[in-house]
Amino acid sequence: MNKSVQQKAAHVTTRRLLDMKQNGEKISMLTAYDYTIARILDRAGVDVLLVGDSASNVFAGHSTTLPITIEEMIYHAKAVVRGVHDESGRAMVVIDMPFMSYQLSSEEALRNAGKIMKEHECDAVKLEGGRVIADTVKRITDVGIPVMGHLGLMPQSIYKYGSYRVRAQEEKEAEQLLEDVVILEKAGAFAIVLEKIPSALAAEATRSLTIPTIGIGAGVACDGQVLVINDILGLNREFHPRFVRRYADLNTLIEQAARQYVQDVRTRDFPSADESY
Repeated sequence: MNKSVQQKAAHVTTRRLLDMKQNGEKISMLTAYDYTIARILDRAGVDVLLVGDSASNVFAGHSTTLPITIEEMIYHAKAVVRGVHDESGRAMVVIDMPFMSYQLSSEEALRNAGKIMKEHECDAVKLEGGRVIADTVKRITDVGIPVMGHLGLMPQSIYKYGSYRVRAQEEKEAEQLLEDVVILEKAGAFAIVLEKIPSALAAEATRSLTIPTIGIGAGVACDGQVLVINDILGLNREFHPRFVRRYADLNTLIEQAARQYVQDVRTRDFPSADESY
């Protein structure tokens, strides 16, 4: 294997993400919840795979991310890690810590983060919140577990917000966010997701940090971007916010394939002689 191929296949680490920010290289991040999709995304060169608690929505059919459990998150994470390790092993795998797995105390958060890391070979965990979880982030990172932060619209706090509208549009909340990104960096976070905030604010937050920001509905100035894989593949017809770009319409393709299968079975076209033993 030549040197360029070896470099391309090198596993993405927290150090690599810092280097990408410093070099002006954009970071690509997508959610993954299963073995097959993880293999495909890793092969496509996606830098970071997020085992998101959005599995609660797109896999389990819940209206929020709150119901998913730590055991269910670990189940999805194991499948994703196997998918990455079966291929080049290049992508970093980050797992969301689900609702109430880290909010009660830093001690319980540490235990749960440790459980997640010991159950499979993921690379990091992700937590939502700013100054209120700073001690927890420090406690977890101090034992060697990398933490990705998450600010702006935080889905685990949706009942507090009451809607999915853009966050930090008012001066007070914007100022708090700018303070919180610095607090999280000082606490040891290696990157921060900024969700659904004004582009100018995301740009200011990104400039204030040495660690990378990953945007979702936060403009192009972030150091990287993340989207839900089901959204970019067009698997959900009902959900289409302005920050999602659909790269395929698999909803239609899958339905067409299934309809054709039903027709072929009913008309005895399937299976053919060549498809039988």
